Amino acid sequence: MISSWIFRRSLVLMGLVLVLGLGLLLGGCSKKPAIETGSEDVMDNQDIVDQVPPPVVPEEDASGDTDGTDYLAMDPSEYGVIDVFFAFDVYDLDNKSMALLSANARALKEAGVPVLISGHCDERGTIEYNLALGEKRAIVVRDYLISLGVSGANLKITSYGESKPFDRGHDEAAWNMNRRAHFERP
Repeated sequence: MISSWIFRRSLVLMGLVLVLGLGLLLGGCSKKPAIETGSEDVMDNQDIVDQVPPPVVPEEDASGDTDGTDYLAMDPSEYGVIDVFFAFDVYDLDNKSMALLSANARALKEAGVPVLISGHCDERGTIEYNLALGEKRAIVVRDYLISLGVSGANLKITSYGESKPFDRGHDEAAWNMNRRAHFERP
């Protein structure tokens, strides 16, 4: 008796769900009102085109810069690029160098112009060894800048070894200044 009562209730409930579902289905498929054409309120396509302003494209100079700064004519140090210094007989980047290169990367990305990274060494070591060490320094700096988003196409490298010292002294203070990766115009 209870089971037949549950069965009848279930049938009634299923019937209601079916009726509601059909009502929603049919009610959701109503026709859309027709759009009147030929009214004076409707603009033709030419009126719409005439109202859209032309796009604004900033003028670029030869350096690709839009704010008027001519990075091509500037030394990288003039727009915030700083040399990276190395310990004796080392070409690995330490935390201080990586932080400095992060700031350099921002300036180089903004400038968007070619830069030469030159590797330098102090006077100790053979000419061949210092040229190779200077090249390794320039390469590690270039590769780290590329990893930070600077275009590799804008980064050239060279090594001067010990041939272009920043400080011509022959002591530890001078040698510290000469072990560097320097940024300059190519």
